Amino acid sequence: MPHFTLEYTDNIKQEARISLLLEKVNDLLISKSPLFPVGGIRSRAIELHDYRIADGKEDDAFVHATLKIGAGRSEADKKNVCEELFAVIKEHFAEMYERRYLALSLELIEFSEAGTYKHNNIHGRFRK
Repeated sequence: MPHFTLEYTDNIKQEARISLLLEKVNDLLISKSPLFPVGGIRSRAIELHDYRIADGKEDDAFVHATLKIGAGRSEADKKNVCEELFAVIKEHFAEMYERRYLALSLELIEFSEAGTYKHNNIHGRFRK
């Protein structure tokens, strides 16, 4: 962990540079090591084709990010990471935000390790 999921409306696909945003997100999360183990960082994007925004009368768009982390980080650490992450997202979409209707959001989900199952040999590459 953490796992970062980005949902975005397909009407911004051509200009959204989603791969670049995922790279920026991973760079930020990696910079927080050891708060988050590098081998556990995952980011992904889901392009949405079926959606409705507000009254449906404009070419509105949205980007919603979810950061899922395991329990155990301090409130200050969680707040800091979310603020920095949301700043990256806002900066990435700043030009588009000025030109069109666009809603940006970020949600943090923290869960207990009980009930999660993991099998990951990537961590070994990053252990010293």
